[in-house]
Amino acid sequence: MQEYEPIRQQLLKRYREINERLSRITQDVRHTKEPLAADFEEQAIERENDEVLTALDDSIRRELRQIQVTLGRLDRGEYGICESCGRKIPLKRLRALPFASRCVACAEEVQR
Repeated sequence: MQEYEPIRQQLLKRYREINERLSRITQDVRHTKEPLAADFEEQAIERENDEVLTALDDSIRRELRQIQVTLGRLDRGEYGICESCGRKIPLKRLRALPFASRCVACAEEVQR
């Protein structure tokens, strides 16, 4: 499955980037670098920022999970094969959507 090696490397790079970002967000939400401000108004602003960071955290964790699932498919030799019909997913589609687990026809069918 050498044809998928560039995709694997892209996914691993993205995984490392996201993990670093997630670590920074976690530190910010937990206020490990600096405690909450003593001023009530400042605290309110910081709490609003925490909500935004938490939403980002959830989004990042979903993407991490997609990467893990995709890397697992690569490791098992299942990558590039439609999980619905068993046909080969075109490399062009996989390059555009590395998390794709269905061919275009099956993906469209699921969306209906």
